[in-house]
Amino acid sequence: MKNTQNTIKVGTRLKLTIKRMGINGEGIAYYQNTLIFIPQALPGEIILSEITTISHNFLRAKLIKIINSSKLRNPNPPQLLGKVGGLELAHLRYPQQLKYKRLMVTEALRHFRPDGYHSYVVKPTIGANHPWHYRNKAQFQLRQVGDQLICGLYQTGTQKVVDSLNMPTQRPLTLKILKLLLPIIQALEIPIYNPEQHSGIIKTLVVRESVHFQQAQLTLITNSRKLPHKRQLIAAINEQIPAVISIAQNFNPKDDGPLWGDETNILWGKDYLQEKIGNKLFNLSPAAFFQLNPEQTAKLYQTAITALNPQATDIVVDAYAGVGTIGISLAEQVQQVIGGEIIPAAVEDANLNVQQNQLNNVRYQVGAVEELYPQWLQQGIKPTALIVDPPRVGLNSKFINFINQSQPQKFIYISCNPSTLARDLKELVKVYQVQWLQPLDMFPQTPHVEVVAKLIRK
Repeated sequence: MKNTQNTIKVGTRLKLTIKRMGINGEGIAYYQNTLIFIPQALPGEIILSEITTISHNFLRAKLIKIINSSKLRNPNPPQLLGKVGGLELAHLRYPQQLKYKRLMVTEALRHFRPDGYHSYVVKPTIGANHPWHYRNKAQFQLRQVGDQLICGLYQTGTQKVVDSLNMPTQRPLTLKILKLLLPIIQALEIPIYNPEQHSGIIKTLVVRESVHFQQAQLTLITNSRKLPHKRQLIAAINEQIPAVISIAQNFNPKDDGPLWGDETNILWGKDYLQEKIGNKLFNLSPAAFFQLNPEQTAKLYQTAITALNPQATDIVVDAYAGVGTIGISLAEQVQQVIGGEIIPAAVEDANLNVQQNQLNNVRYQVGAVEELYPQWLQQGIKPTALIVDPPRVGLNSKFINFINQSQPQKFIYISCNPSTLARDLKELVKVYQVQWLQPLDMFPQTPHVEVVAKLIRK
């Protein structure tokens, strides 16, 4: 940066040629050997940019004007592009998004260099039949601005709420419910949360849709346990929004940290929303984690189960199990499924889902998988197959050691972060051979990519 320090200031305008794309979907250019990140710019484009941030070894800029446009640019980008998160790739045509996601997997392997990585088979990305209107859950903030009620997502990098009731990646029913709900809340004059004064009550509206049953679960995240006009609110929702079959309240008095508080109560209706994946039914409590794109989830699980090649003698460990969706999906094809998950409410849902699907060879336990796994081994359980679906941070290193010691024959790693997958493979390939990696697009219009990695004991 030394040679650009004196000449570049915030507000400086530069004409740049975009060389490639970064892991967050931004265009990358260079100015006097300094890296510049420019959101919404595409490789091959010549653009006019304006510097917004100066850091020690890189710059950030905003796109002012496209001088030479790429043929890969989406000619009809959504209005919310650049205003809210979740649309970081919406300026790129969809077939090219799929190529970009495969490239992110190969780049992660190149960066971490697990043994033999250059000969790994990385398959073309499995795309979505419906790259728009796929999200089955909306978590939108609520703010009062003058006499107007604003419902939506935060403006990128700020705490300002942008009206997102036309968010093009949301399923239509989630948005329809929110649009019908706002006038009800306004008419009842329920106080809306004000973060500056830490006053008001309703902070966030969460709507989750069951695609199979065309029903929805509504949760109000509130700043206090009290909810004025609760009875009138419930009555109005019953009358005007019949698709809502469950209304819950989550109490979260904190200003920062997670969106959800620890306390959730059903105010009216069913305790669970039901969804179907393949031929299995799943009960979802309001705070339970569930994949946001049901259509792609079915493809993801099918890819993982086919890769596992389940046999009637298999004892399968389902690690980081959530509400048990993967283990339950393959249970009928194997001898036993045993799973672990750190969130107690998710394990409760998982075991309920086991009963719901009338399975007697599956059980889930609460705990960190690196603690549970050695206990299972001590109990004499000998896993023949392992499926892991960890959070973005990847596998716990203690757990990797236990895997490498116990060496189940078959191993499927489902990853939502190619970087931590590539890092974990460095250790895992001491015992396992990577057969292939299959990228899958769970979140079209964003840089996120899921990867199913098939590993087999050497």
